[in-house]
Amino acid sequence: MNTNVKRRLMLKGTLLASMAGVAASAGLLVPSKVLAVWSQAAFDATTVDSALNALVGSSSLTDSPDIKIKAPAIAENGAVVNILVSTTITGVESMSILVEKNASPLALSADISKNVEPFVKTRVKIGKTSKVLGVVKAGGKLYSTSKQVKVTIGGCGG
Repeated sequence: MNTNVKRRLMLKGTLLASMAGVAASAGLLVPSKVLAVWSQAAFDATTVDSALNALVGSSSLTDSPDIKIKAPAIAENGAVVNILVSTTITGVESMSILVEKNASPLALSADISKNVEPFVKTRVKIGKTSKVLGVVKAGGKLYSTSKQVKVTIGGCGG
């Protein structure tokens, strides 16, 4: 391929990408299937119970050994704590992660399709030593488990 053809292909690609970027920023290309929907009241709540009530209409939790939380027992840097919640419960409708002592306890909420493996993974900020809850909604009921995560300052055990 000669240089002129390569240059024309690059210019066409750049022009198309620029036009797509302008259209997307103007709101003309909106992927409706990708847009997130969330409960602002649940994320603005200041307690676990009020967050759950705003999110799913109840704060009545049943402890379940079928939910697992993978999180560090000691987080040396509370600004970035990896948390994974998984379950073997069938018919999962949604999964949430809450951090009890955070100013805004609801860290994550996800609707789960029946065609996917029920687990969620994220990084959260944990301000101080706190209980992390994994909440699963299945069959109209709420199931949960929790794990204490100790936050240290500079890894000194404080």
